[in-house]
Amino acid sequence: MSAHNNTEVLDPVVENVRAALTSAGLDDTVIVVPDSVATAATAAAVLDCEVGAIANSLIFECGGKPLLILSSGGAKVDTRRVARDHGLPKISRATPEFVLEHAGQPVGGVAPLGHPSPIRSFLDTDLAQYPVLWAGAGSHQAMLSISYQQLLEATGATETAVR
Repeated sequence: MSAHNNTEVLDPVVENVRAALTSAGLDDTVIVVPDSVATAATAAAVLDCEVGAIANSLIFECGGKPLLILSSGGAKVDTRRVARDHGLPKISRATPEFVLEHAGQPVGGVAPLGHPSPIRSFLDTDLAQYPVLWAGAGSHQAMLSISYQQLLEATGATETAVR
């Protein structure tokens, strides 16, 4: 895997993610790769890890507000289950415009943190089995590594089953 040096100046959106990591007391683990890692499968191939260790940062719309669900790999999120288990109104797929407006990051590159405003978050408990997780870092070519516990604490997410 060829990654750019952590000291390289990056896209301002990626820099926001880096700043959010350090302000959460975490190391800057952002790497930039030459090819797109916009899907869990491509990210896992580039990073040489299991697809399940990719923490997808999925923005949904719930009652007109953004909802972030951090799910394992290519897992299909059961939005009805999440809504039912947490007493939420219907959770719908967000448009790319809604995602960009609320996360400040593009679909396929959404990070778990570094958004313009805090977003209510849920963390897939299936991710706990992996010692190292990889998540988007604000662009289609940037990823960050983080542990489950660090991700839980940095996002203030609620742990939940998503399938």
